[in-house]
Amino acid sequence: MNGFPILSIMIAVPVLGALWCLFAPGDEASRTSQARWVALIATLVDLALGILLWVNYDPGGAQWQFQEHAPVFGRFAWALGIDGIALMLIMLSVFLMPICIGASWESVTRRVPEYMAAFLLMETLMIGVFAAQDLFLFYIFFEAGLIPMYLIIGIWGGARRIYASYKFFLYTLLGSVLMLVAMLWMVRQAGTTDIPTLMAHDFPVQAQTWLWLAFFASFAVKMPMWPVHTWLPDAHVEAPTAGSVILAGVLLKMGGYGFIRFSLPMFPEASAQLVWIVMGLSMVAIVYTSLVALVQQDMKKLIAYSSVAHMAFVTFGLFAFNRQGIEGALLVMLSHGLVSGALFLCVGVIYDRLHTREISRYGGLSNNMPAYAVLFLLFTMASVGLPGTSGFVGEFLAMMGVNQFNSWAALVATTGIITGAAYMLYLYRRVAYGVLDKPDVAAMPDLSRRELALLVPIAAVVLWMGVYPESFLRPMRADVGTLLARLERAAPAGDGQPTAGRAVAATPVTHGEAH
Repeated sequence: MNGFPILSIMIAVPVLGALWCLFAPGDEASRTSQARWVALIATLVDLALGILLWVNYDPGGAQWQFQEHAPVFGRFAWALGIDGIALMLIMLSVFLMPICIGASWESVTRRVPEYMAAFLLMETLMIGVFAAQDLFLFYIFFEAGLIPMYLIIGIWGGARRIYASYKFFLYTLLGSVLMLVAMLWMVRQAGTTDIPTLMAHDFPVQAQTWLWLAFFASFAVKMPMWPVHTWLPDAHVEAPTAGSVILAGVLLKMGGYGFIRFSLPMFPEASAQLVWIVMGLSMVAIVYTSLVALVQQDMKKLIAYSSVAHMAFVTFGLFAFNRQGIEGALLVMLSHGLVSGALFLCVGVIYDRLHTREISRYGGLSNNMPAYAVLFLLFTMASVGLPGTSGFVGEFLAMMGVNQFNSWAALVATTGIITGAAYMLYLYRRVAYGVLDKPDVAAMPDLSRRELALLVPIAAVVLWMGVYPESFLRPMRADVGTLLARLERAAPAGDGQPTAGRAVAATPVTHGEAH
């Protein structure tokens, strides 16, 4: 793979597909058909390239692999490269994208070429965020991702789509303005825009606090963390099904990726000093949004609030300053991307049949839609964190890490698992069980072959991650070790004290040196 610009090709393929969708010849019916097939083929090509990337990635090799560097002007360069963490998030993106195109195949009938072009552009920008190694290139990809999502919600969304799209755009843009100011100061101080170099640069401790807060303003909104999460339920409710899948599946992960790539390694002292902000907001988020989810009547809103609670597990784990916490947070990010995406697809399946998301309109679906009920149950259990599913491993590791750092925070986080089980099982019981007494619900057909083709691959990966998480952890392990070595000098002391007679064995794990 040496010298083969695979990352540039993965970024270019969806762009070419988007241009074809927009400027394809022929009448409207022909352009619509072409757009669907071009989008599907482009996303499948990127999935194949992603698999090639994973197969050729060497977990024991250099930290940064598949690097490309072409100077553009001044300090700005087209610089790409990935580590194991970026690899896994790129794989999540290219895996979900063909599924999104398939989910839109029949449900989107208006302005299809533009819709498919927006999704292809979104794929380009998502891969760019995770592969960028130049600070300003990262910022361009990170911010440009707002534009196609804004259009997807604003043009193809529900009744309140204009309000939701503006709210989504303004919330996420305002936080990022502060981040740009911080980036300009960092480049001037360090004399480089190269992200790997900046990750090893020691910024002045007094400046780190301000820099950390500027980046936090952007990443907290993107995650989203409480109290800047209010754009998410509105965006999810109004977005088309595929828009919700990609928003929950990948866009929310950009905030967590930002913490791993910037906040923790570049500002370790500030991260330790301000960890109480993250822990406090995460505790409130888990309790508050779980209780709000319990009383929701709209399925999409319930899953949206559950996403805020799950992202709180990510911030808990990342700021636990130990290996279990960080690896658990990364697995929760991957698992949530798959499971929440699948849950939104499940909502989309029955919405396409009955055109309502009100939970009270359904009931007894396990009688006439058994295949749907089985898959919906699997994803519900993965969201709850049932052992054997992807949700369990990440949450368990994250909780172990948080417990080492602060047992009170772990106690609050545990309530999120209990309330999470309550609202997800309550949702499932009302939709799938009960008496099938509504004629329009009884007439709903089970999953079509197209819908099975969308949901079964996600179900397979959810079980694969639950049974054999090592295949997902292995590429990231060395990068977590590098991050822990960077954090070690600043890591705050946790209250998880080793017991008598176990001090020698327990201490390395506390500092993240042993797995």
